[in-house]
Amino acid sequence: MNEKGAAVLRLEGACQKYGEGANIVEVLNGADLAVHEGEIVALVAPSGAGKSTLLHLAGLLERPSSGEVYIGNKACGKMNDDERTRTRRVDVGFIYQFHHLLPEFSALENITIPQMIAGLSKKEATDRASQLLEYMRIGQRATHRPAELSGGEQQRVAIARAVANGPKLLLADEPTGNLDPDTASYVFKALTNLVRSSGLAALIATGPDGPDSDYCGGQNCAV
Repeated sequence: MNEKGAAVLRLEGACQKYGEGANIVEVLNGADLAVHEGEIVALVAPSGAGKSTLLHLAGLLERPSSGEVYIGNKACGKMNDDERTRTRRVDVGFIYQFHHLLPEFSALENITIPQMIAGLSKKEATDRASQLLEYMRIGQRATHRPAELSGGEQQRVAIARAVANGPKLLLADEPTGNLDPDTASYVFKALTNLVRSSGLAALIATGPDGPDSDYCGGQNCAV
């Protein structure tokens, strides 16, 4: 077994409750989790079990009711909104089941724009976007808009966009759940290779019967 790298994400005693009084719904109760550099962890549970809530906590989209979330060595629970936004923009990449690409922009532009927002020049951002599209084997589709791409191509663009700013942590919510089995297998292998070659830490949420759980299991992911 390879020695694990440093922990990029840690949840310690994370709880999340919604509502008040008799209407409180407890979604997470003392969740503990660690994801390390170069590691892919599959979060496998049925619908309604709290997978998306846990991803929202890990991605600093929600604050836990109690407990703590660490990204790297930074405790994020007491950060103000600006600090959380900055940490999320720099350290976290998101991939969703539906790609959420900007329909009026090309594949290349969808990857370039977030980098320019983060402060890169247009040339630097475009060069990086081109490299990522080539890595994902869709460089020849760079000028095509999302409607002109297949589902698998769209999701590979979404993966490239998620890692374009060099995050430490990648969060994916059923990233191949909307694809046919052959395409899903190809996309997941591309995602796995990208995570391991770049030293990212990745947390993937999927249902017990979802395609992501099958592919992740085949890649010796932690479940």
